[in-house]
Amino acid sequence: MTAPGPGVLSPTRRSLHGVAELVLAGPQYRRTGTIRLRPRAHGFGTIAEPDLRVDGSRLVADDRALDLDGATAAGLGAAAGVEAGAPADLYRGGSGVRLDEVLRIDESAAAYLADCFALGDAALRALASAETPVLWPEHFDLSITVDEVNYGVSPGDEWLDEPYAYVGPRRPRLGPFWNAPFGAARPMRELGGLDPLIAFLHEGRERAAQ
Repeated sequence: MTAPGPGVLSPTRRSLHGVAELVLAGPQYRRTGTIRLRPRAHGFGTIAEPDLRVDGSRLVADDRALDLDGATAAGLGAAAGVEAGAPADLYRGGSGVRLDEVLRIDESAAAYLADCFALGDAALRALASAETPVLWPEHFDLSITVDEVNYGVSPGDEWLDEPYAYVGPRRPRLGPFWNAPFGAARPMRELGGLDPLIAFLHEGRERAAQ
């Protein structure tokens, strides 16, 4: 995978996070009581009603494909037949995207982030086959929890402005492997593929058990 520059990656990530939170997770929560999302081919989508998904730079609702770039969450929601808005009173933070904010999506950046989520989904299932990875709308990260340790892939955030894999024990660990305030992290561009990603997660599991 070739990582795009931060000039297109950061605004694309912010906009996709906003769509995940405001157009997918919020309406799904109000209808079914869950905010969980999942990776889909070329993007991500809901796990329950309404059936919505992001495919590259478009929102797919029924048989309609709506361009994300230049749209707003409010407009996308109206076109998809849902009331856009974040899940209420569940968490602090979130995407920070306003309902009337104009979204900016670069196709190459969106494809790269989708690839990162797809690799993360495959690696997490290889690590713990009994667990189902969840894409959470609060931090826009894909994760599972096993024995009080969080394993996941983030598309980037204020701590590291690029996609990274992480291992986050609820009880802090000591040692050079644990290089992040929340545990251990490795940029996806350095891992480079599925096998190194799986190896990093397995190493994290072994070290967390010590």
